[in-house]
Amino acid sequence: MAINFDSALGVHDDALALRGRRAEVLANNIANADTPNFKARDIDFAAVLAGEQSDSYELSLEQTSTGHQDAFLSPDTAADLMFRTAVQPSVDGNTVELQEEMARYTDNAIRYQASFQFLNSKFKGLTSAIKGE
Repeated sequence: MAINFDSALGVHDDALALRGRRAEVLANNIANADTPNFKARDIDFAAVLAGEQSDSYELSLEQTSTGHQDAFLSPDTAADLMFRTAVQPSVDGNTVELQEEMARYTDNAIRYQASFQFLNSKFKGLTSAIKGE
């Protein structure tokens, strides 16, 4: 009998990947906190994860040049990014609020670790089942 990893692992592998992508976006916001006219962005985690799970969430994109990079952020994720409205906007047009971004980054890191631990326990359970323990 074959193991179906989608049903065995549940949502945890998708959540882990999405938390990693969100960490990149939040780190980019923090790195550009002093860049004039930079607009803070974020991922709606619940909406994207729901779309990943439903298979109806498809974007058709065409790469128009071989020089386009997707190493930092995939085009699929970039389409899901939302601009954040600043509570207290700065004079230079930057919408990054450093303390808020750091709090979001920390929260995301804790949730990433939790998803990783859930995924790790799933693999340990599968290993035990395969060994017959």
